Amino acid sequence: MAPVRLILLAVWWFTASLAPSAWAQNFDTAAPHAILMDFESGTVLFEKAADEPFPPASLTKLMTAEYVFSRLKAGNLSLNDEFTVSENAWRRGGAPSGGSAMFAEINSRVALRDLLRGLIVQSGNDAAIVLAEGIAGSEIAFSDLMNRRAAELGLKNSVFRNSNGLPDPEQHVTARDLAILARHIIAEYPDFYPIFAEPEFTWNKITQRNRNPLLTAGIGADGLKTGYIKDSGYGIVGSAVSSSQRLILVAGGLESERQREAEARKLLEWGFRSFQQLTAFEADEVIAEASVYGGEVGSVPLKAAGPVRVLISRTGSADGLRARVVYQGPLVAPVQPGAKVGVLRVWDGDRLIQETPLFTAGQVAMGKLHQRALSALGELVLGWL
Repeated sequence: MAPVRLILLAVWWFTASLAPSAWAQNFDTAAPHAILMDFESGTVLFEKAADEPFPPASLTKLMTAEYVFSRLKAGNLSLNDEFTVSENAWRRGGAPSGGSAMFAEINSRVALRDLLRGLIVQSGNDAAIVLAEGIAGSEIAFSDLMNRRAAELGLKNSVFRNSNGLPDPEQHVTARDLAILARHIIAEYPDFYPIFAEPEFTWNKITQRNRNPLLTAGIGADGLKTGYIKDSGYGIVGSAVSSSQRLILVAGGLESERQREAEARKLLEWGFRSFQQLTAFEADEVIAEASVYGGEVGSVPLKAAGPVRVLISRTGSADGLRARVVYQGPLVAPVQPGAKVGVLRVWDGDRLIQETPLFTAGQVAMGKLHQRALSALGELVLGWL
């Protein structure tokens, strides 16, 4: 087999109105923890203590919801599945608890479709506990599943100890991890994400309004979740769309519901006002070619899954962006189309602002003996250089 090398290709350069300081120049928020992320590119437009841990409160329920969504998508659960409301779920998370609840009755059985709305729209602690117990047998066992799933999603600095966000000294998240989680939920679960925008839900003859204040703020918001406990202050994970651009925000540690709404709105409005999208590559446009060892041809084109857009500041000096394709290669024939083999990385100075996965856009069959011999000779020569 050919030796494996890390190949860096400088594939395109362009200048744009984007100064390194322009990302957050003359902007701040009262939130002790905050991040603003472009959904499509993953570019972080603003961050403040984004990697410092804080108690998640009911923002924990985003991780609970994601795990349930993943099981539904895989076919391991059905929206018609029913779960029993245990005395523990009723007492710790339901009506007797005094916290947020969907008011499910003890020993009743509730369909998963309703538990999800109790969890998301009503922020029911009882719904979260019922889901944990019904899926894993206990909250502790479910939290183990949550942590394994969080690691799979790349949440590097978050630890979950329950499904509802009730205080636990070991439970913490970061703003960056929550933004990554929100982006994943929006992208991967288009059938379930609209639940976050439902204005109200009625269970046990009790109607409760969605607790997300951004949904009625007139700024294009359609999710995700709020949270509060004394140790964490008021937090929010939100998303909004303006002129086809979606932004994700996380703000934590605020002092009141009013301040939470104001700071969340300010973050989103600043992001939409300060940045615009630039299309670097159109959909289906070849971005680069990857070398192929032992194939009928010596390279295969690489494309993104769709158009590649980057964000540029609406104001600021022309400082230039650079991009590189990074893949581990050469690829070894046979090569199948649609294989993820690399990433397009966009840099602003020393700051990596975006990574876009790249896929093979063609098929390369294994070459004939003389073609493989030429590839081997080429590798040998390159190894000597």
